[in-house]
Amino acid sequence: MAFVRRKGNSFYLVHNVRRGGKVKQLHLARLGERGRITEDIVKEVSKKHPFVELNWRALREQLNQQLRLADPNSPAVQKLIATLRALHVDLADLFPPVVRISESPAVARELLVQLRLVQSTIQVKLDQFERNHGRFSEVSSQGRRR
Repeated sequence: MAFVRRKGNSFYLVHNVRRGGKVKQLHLARLGERGRITEDIVKEVSKKHPFVELNWRALREQLNQQLRLADPNSPAVQKLIATLRALHVDLADLFPPVVRISESPAVARELLVQLRLVQSTIQVKLDQFERNHGRFSEVSSQGRRR
């Protein structure tokens, strides 16, 4: 049976196999510091280990439980907040003349595409928090009143 294991600052997808009467851990994939199972990981593991049957839904649920986003002192929460703050500062420092300086229409287009993706992702997440009754909807409504 496959499971997610944390070692150091990273998450790994591993599977126990019995060889010669001993249990060995088969390393299936490195899931990174945030521990995400992406479609690329599913494809990679399925290709490299076609005979290992995995319950991807259960593995994703296991990861969600290990991230402990409800604990404000957990490393995952602290890193997420730090990343959001850094993104905020980087975006605040980005002005349209900076894009024009690069003289690359491809860079300018890609930057605009990525900014629109960030905007839509943020809007989706804000909508999800507002639909969720409880402490998150209270926080988001208080933030809008100011």
